Amino acid sequence: MRNKRLILALTGAVLCGVLGVTLVTRYIASAQQFTKDLNNVVVAKTEIPLGAKIVAEQLSFAPIPNGSTPEGVFRKMEEVVGRVAVTPIGVREPITNMKLAPEGVGAGLTAVIPEGYRAMTVKVDDVVGVSGFVMPGSYVDVVAVILPVAQGAAAGGPISKIVLQNIKVLASGAKIDSPSDQRQPSDVKAVTLQVTPQQAEKLVLATNEGKLQLVMRNYGDQEDTTTTGANKASLLGGDTAKPDPGPTSEKATDTKPGPTRPRVKRSSAIVAQVQKPATSANRVSRNTIELIEGSKRRDVDIP
Repeated sequence: MRNKRLILALTGAVLCGVLGVTLVTRYIASAQQFTKDLNNVVVAKTEIPLGAKIVAEQLSFAPIPNGSTPEGVFRKMEEVVGRVAVTPIGVREPITNMKLAPEGVGAGLTAVIPEGYRAMTVKVDDVVGVSGFVMPGSYVDVVAVILPVAQGAAAGGPISKIVLQNIKVLASGAKIDSPSDQRQPSDVKAVTLQVTPQQAEKLVLATNEGKLQLVMRNYGDQEDTTTTGANKASLLGGDTAKPDPGPTSEKATDTKPGPTRPRVKRSSAIVAQVQKPATSANRVSRNTIELIEGSKRRDVDIP
């Protein structure tokens, strides 16, 4: 009996040992396979601002599995050194070809101008520049106040008209990076706008012929607005009050209707009141009840 128990114990120990060895072997094989799949890619060691030329001190390597590497990553550091960042790059963020300007492009504003566009600077003050809140990355409309050439002042004086819409601000003064705290205005005397060649021609004409005013847009508002312009006649015509749309976040989230009170269907209440028989010489005594249905009352004879 004792030998049988000993044999069972030894058999169980051997099975547990074999199972443990198998699990450890599989774990080591999986770890080795994962290590083989890792490859070093070039990442940012420090924050790289927009338009900056990248140097070796700003770069490092980080292991990333082959199946998780973004498209266009770099394996060699010398392929990145000297290139210009066209978007801000954060710490430990992989550097891809889409985040860099073409080779040979110099640092600064030139690197952030998209192909087919131009950069044009206009003079602003606290009023034109929306109290300093027009910053790189903002979108504005350009309003021009000019005097009609064909009709002259007899046609009602100068006209105010939106001449350019949804124009991106590339730089505010000499800064092409958006500030970390955009709630604080910046005191600048000029802003640089991203325009097409045709828009640049309009902007130059509007600058020379009249006065400019920048109107800030919402980041998500990309639609064009057709306006007829404003002159003295339309100005004195007044305007109608429009409801306040409220903050964008509340407008987007508060779409569910509020709780509604259930409508109670009014039912006719019937109140029965037994009247005493009337005693009169000219009338025959009878029994009646008074029915009340809502606001109506009527007598019903009881046979």
